Amino acid sequence: MKKSLHRLLYLAFAGLMLVSCSKDEMQPEAGLKELEAVSRVANATATKDGNLAMGNPSGAGTSYSNYLINKAQYSMSYNSYRGTPNWVSWHLSAAWLGSTPRQDDFRADNSLPTAFYRVTPADYTGSGFDRGHNTPSADRTLTVTDNSATFLMSNMIPQAPTNNQQTWANLENYCRTLVNQGNELYIIMGQYGIGGTGSAGYKETLAGGKLTVPNRIWKVIVVLPVGTGDVSRVTSSTRVIAIDTPNSTSISSSWGTYRTTVDAIEAKTGYNLLSNVSSSVQSVIEARVDNGPTQ
Repeated sequence: MKKSLHRLLYLAFAGLMLVSCSKDEMQPEAGLKELEAVSRVANATATKDGNLAMGNPSGAGTSYSNYLINKAQYSMSYNSYRGTPNWVSWHLSAAWLGSTPRQDDFRADNSLPTAFYRVTPADYTGSGFDRGHNTPSADRTLTVTDNSATFLMSNMIPQAPTNNQQTWANLENYCRTLVNQGNELYIIMGQYGIGGTGSAGYKETLAGGKLTVPNRIWKVIVVLPVGTGDVSRVTSSTRVIAIDTPNSTSISSSWGTYRTTVDAIEAKTGYNLLSNVSSSVQSVIEARVDNGPTQ
């Protein structure tokens, strides 16, 4: 990761040099050190901010199909009829990251209302689908408690192995690369539709119909330099990455292939994403397809 960051910072600096500097004005080594210093300072001042800062996309509350769950590590709209979240929202900055190892303690979420079916790890056994995290384990590595919270089954969806282990993993790694570069992110992940294709073929439900296999899986990422007053800092030039992928084993490992607009995801789901951002800014950033780097 350090070598990769060095290369990215060096390329960024080289581009700036070509545009605005003669080689006599600044030595590349000095410029690289300055850029690295900026990243270190930004990450040192990063904080843990509200997971729902950008809004509650579905107006989640007490409905069994749209049940709001707020945990320290993430917030979600849980659908007891599908046995999965409708969406999960979380904040990612250097303040959430540390050296805690992956806990792998998959378990039912016993904090769910007693009327809800509580999905267990065994419900996925032999299904051909991964227990796919919404909030990734690697996004919550500061403490054991934080990391363990990501292994609650309420944070999982039946995800095709190729989608989870390649396409999605590549996007998650890129998100942490952005954090290492001095940014903080607001991420919302969700799914919709019924029926996906895993390693054991096409399925619409698991666990005797208690767990719905989604047809599509999406994610929206708002990228901001580390700072305060995050919602007010979202402007028409803020980078917003939106992707919408099929829940299938026949999928490209390149997440950039599936870039779309926030508007398109809203049209498919009926949600109001980034609802706390000013409407004038939303109209610009939600209609734009990201064309930034993918690694």
